Amino acid sequence: MPAVEGVRLAVYSAGIKYRGRPDILLAALDSGTTVAGSFTRSSTASAPVSWCRKQVPRGRVRALLVNSGNANAFTGAQGIQVVRWAAGAVAQRLACRPSDVLIASTGVIGEPLPIDRIDAALPKLVDRLGRDGWPEAARAITTTDTFSKGVSRVCQIAGQRVTLSGIAKGSGMIAPDMATMLVFVFTDARISADILQSLHSVAVGQSFNCITVDSDTSTSDSVVLAATGKAMNQRPSRASDPILKDFRKALLSLYVDLATQVVKDGEGASKFITVDVSGASSRTAARVVGLAIANSPLVKTAMAGEDANWGRIVMAVGKSGARVDQSLLSVSIGGVMIARAGERIESFVESDVEQHLKGTDILIAVDQLVGTGQVTEFALEFNDLVEGGQVALDALVQSGVMSLGDLVDAALLTADELTSLEISLSDLLGNSLAAVQDLATASLLEVNTILLDGVDLQQLLGTGLVEFAVLADNSLLTAGDLTLRDLPIVEVL
Repeated sequence: MPAVEGVRLAVYSAGIKYRGRPDILLAALDSGTTVAGSFTRSSTASAPVSWCRKQVPRGRVRALLVNSGNANAFTGAQGIQVVRWAAGAVAQRLACRPSDVLIASTGVIGEPLPIDRIDAALPKLVDRLGRDGWPEAARAITTTDTFSKGVSRVCQIAGQRVTLSGIAKGSGMIAPDMATMLVFVFTDARISADILQSLHSVAVGQSFNCITVDSDTSTSDSVVLAATGKAMNQRPSRASDPILKDFRKALLSLYVDLATQVVKDGEGASKFITVDVSGASSRTAARVVGLAIANSPLVKTAMAGEDANWGRIVMAVGKSGARVDQSLLSVSIGGVMIARAGERIESFVESDVEQHLKGTDILIAVDQLVGTGQVTEFALEFNDLVEGGQVALDALVQSGVMSLGDLVDAALLTADELTSLEISLSDLLGNSLAAVQDLATASLLEVNTILLDGVDLQQLLGTGLVEFAVLADNSLLTAGDLTLRDLPIVEVL
């Protein structure tokens, strides 16, 4: 990544949580740097977020201090005091005001931030400040990320070359209103704070606020854009100034790139789902529909199982609450039209999209044809969350989010995995997950299991799920059991 004039970086291994790797970043910015930002809407926002919300509207910034491993969230008055101390300590060393220093933290919630380790790291950080070190900076802000995230763009403003470079962290707790995500973008463009904020807000709405993995919004979400002005370009007069056309395009491209990297990380993601919604009554309505599809467990499990179950997409559109005329609705997967004007295209067969679903990038498109609103959402397939340990299968079933059948359809659950779940036998049978003979063959059931689990043998035989001979052949039922259960012989012979 290229250096950005007016930006100096340094990282250090402070041992806040991680050992043997950088976990604290200091960015020093030249005088005159303007700033814009967007922060989590969570009502339990961290102390650093509360601090930045107050300072960013001032429009000026001289430094940014970021630590990983500890979020300094839900830490009460002590957490706020730590932020104020950190801003003051950085300001003293860089000869600026505490209000010119932004603070960001990410990591464990509810644990006090070890101020002594940050205090010990500050002089070393200041001594190491330099124009390079972008990969190290990207690494220092990560937590559960599986890879560091950074990207650069070059554009022009009124014929003057301008550079943009940004880094991000984010992997779990990803949902719109930005995700568990820290993003820091720096440019040498000369742009006033109010115009910068306008450009930033529009780009965030089309990128970081359009991603979802697990529908959880973090306490620490922050996206900060700083402009040093060192490119000495002509000053734009407004956000819509024609001289900003190339800059707006580059900024959005950079934001979308970073947002995409965050979703693709997803703590082990293997499939990336893009949901395009067009023809909605408004952009807001399009976003509501897009998120309903992207967040739907049933849609995600279908994609995980490489199943062209487009009916689940229609279901998600319907449950979104947006105004929809189903007689105008069309659905496509991978560019293949599946339904048009409210009904399935007669010539469609699932094999048409089979290869697309086997790939790593999946495209779902929905056109409502009731307006001009459109939006693109990005999501992660559901089985990656399970495999990554973010979602417990028994919790999914017990909470009603998914049925056992859905888990099996998505290849998230097999017979030999049932023993690890706290799901009763009656639930298994009631959900038609497996017949008793299947469970017996997998050595998952014994006669005592059936009796103790509250499953009535007479009702069990009456369901047609199993016959007397099958139970007997698998040693699940004996004549003595029949006597104990008082089952009429005529009903089982």
